[in-house]
Amino acid sequence: MKKIYLFILALTCNQLYGQTQRDTVIKIDDVVINENRFNTPISKQNRNVYIIDKETIAKLPARTIQEVLQYANGVDIRQRGPFGSQADISIDGGSFEQTVVLLNGTKIIDSQTAHNMLNLPIPVEAIERIEIIRGPAARIYGINSLTGAINIITKKPTRSGFMISSYAGSNFEKDAEDSGKTFNGRGIQFGAVLSKEKHQHSLFASHDASNGYRYNTGFENNKLLYQGRFQINPSNEIEALFGYTKNGFGANGFYAAPGDKNSDEVVQTTLASIQSKSQLSAHWTLMSRLSYRYNDDDYRYFGPARLDAGRSRHYTNSLAAEVNTAYKTGTGELGFGAEARTEDINSSNIGVHRRNNLGLYAQYRTYLLEKLNINFGTYLNYNSDYKWQIYPGLDASYELTNTLKITGNIGTSQRLPSFTDLYLDQRPGNIGNTSVTPENAFQSEIGLKFNKNSFSISSSYFYRRINKFIDWTRLLSSQPWQSNNVGDLLTRGIYVRTTYALALTDQSKFNFMLGYSYLESEFKNINTTLASKYLISSLKHQVTNTVDFRYKNLSALFATRYNQRMLGPSYWINDVRVSQSIDKFTIFLDAQNIFDTTYFEVGAIPLPSRWFSLGVKFVQL
Repeated sequence: MKKIYLFILALTCNQLYGQTQRDTVIKIDDVVINENRFNTPISKQNRNVYIIDKETIAKLPARTIQEVLQYANGVDIRQRGPFGSQADISIDGGSFEQTVVLLNGTKIIDSQTAHNMLNLPIPVEAIERIEIIRGPAARIYGINSLTGAINIITKKPTRSGFMISSYAGSNFEKDAEDSGKTFNGRGIQFGAVLSKEKHQHSLFASHDASNGYRYNTGFENNKLLYQGRFQINPSNEIEALFGYTKNGFGANGFYAAPGDKNSDEVVQTTLASIQSKSQLSAHWTLMSRLSYRYNDDDYRYFGPARLDAGRSRHYTNSLAAEVNTAYKTGTGELGFGAEARTEDINSSNIGVHRRNNLGLYAQYRTYLLEKLNINFGTYLNYNSDYKWQIYPGLDASYELTNTLKITGNIGTSQRLPSFTDLYLDQRPGNIGNTSVTPENAFQSEIGLKFNKNSFSISSSYFYRRINKFIDWTRLLSSQPWQSNNVGDLLTRGIYVRTTYALALTDQSKFNFMLGYSYLESEFKNINTTLASKYLISSLKHQVTNTVDFRYKNLSALFATRYNQRMLGPSYWINDVRVSQSIDKFTIFLDAQNIFDTTYFEVGAIPLPSRWFSLGVKFVQL
């Protein structure tokens, strides 16, 4: 496998100087990153930001957000269940609760536990792009953006039409422990768009189901998403969104192995938001947003056959309101904002609790010199449990040449303890700790960005210190796990990402992407006699590589992922998608884990062996 990877790397390097024609498929300089107050073209970004666009998503052998993010360098997806069942997400060595997920700029915060953060009603066909923002981002996105943010941007309808996509797959192995049937999976996605002059509407729905890939890992996932846009007049626009997902899955070994062999879980999430944008003048923009999230998490330790014992039921509500404004001056741009959030939980194992949060934003962006761009500001936060805290930050960049830019930033952020951290009572397995306090982070980073013709490369070095790192620990194996502020986590990291487009003819072209991340972490002021759940679980080395080739309407993509954690074996995962478009139809074949690697991302939960899927898509848009 290493020989194959080295061959691909050598091929990439060999072609870097042989072609200067730019491939418009990966040209993203004009993509505008929405930071709630400022809209910034990605070519002008000071921060470590990159895009997974819809063209890339369409070519990846992925049918869920979790699978797409597996190919994002610096992002650590730790799956308990594959194909969108359950996965934790983190960035650059942080824990799964230290990354904030956003949907069109609306924060999706799971106050119960971030295990359900990615339970989103977003079929991949509805995604325009995914923005990966690395590093503390409190002054941009507020609470819980300790190590970064992931903003999922959905497609904005432009013309009426519809699409339908369906697939089926299997590893061709049999469930010898239970039914004796061959493991399989299937799914269907549907989308329809109605576009009028002053209002546009889109509706997406999907159904995915499988009997699993080993005993008690089957799932059924249903999603529904509605979006509407209304142009009141040339200066005022309103967007509305409603989404619902119901995700049920076998949870064999997910949380309490080996006794939970028959356990299952059903998670239902409802999202709703409405936001407006008003151009008050040529210099002044006002944006407002109201959002709601409801989550019902039903975990059954003994499975559906016995619901009178071992059952945990959690209901959470989050209601948030946000107002942002930006004003352009002769020398720069001012941004101000305020947000209010209330969160509550009613749980059989956590109890009934509520907390409120108020955040205030202030930013200023200016070009002090023609090639020097500075963006600085602060986030002031009040929480009903933890009172006032302030989180400043600064980003800067300088254009050394038309193609080379140096960037630097200093940022701070926090992560509030979840209700699970504080109040869980799931004896003898896990218990919360009301003495746990928020985590705080400081990070500094310096980087280079080069972009010329068909070739781009970005690299950076960062140093981050997280104070009061929250982990689940215990002294003896006979004791329950308990949440604690265990000490300080120091992380140093190096990041490199490069893309290259090679056009052989007008109808045939290659795209190459290669990313590498290295992390070195150490802990200070920590009790080394305690066993820990999360301290040593982050990635040390990560490589992501995709090579895709298109000839007329034929597309083939080969994707390679290499992961090595702080402790544990390293592994290579290789995936392929081949697709052929015929008029409005596209036929695709996916082969995932083609070399049949045995690997684990959480504990001792094995992930699927080699898996094949065949699908077809019809698009009339």
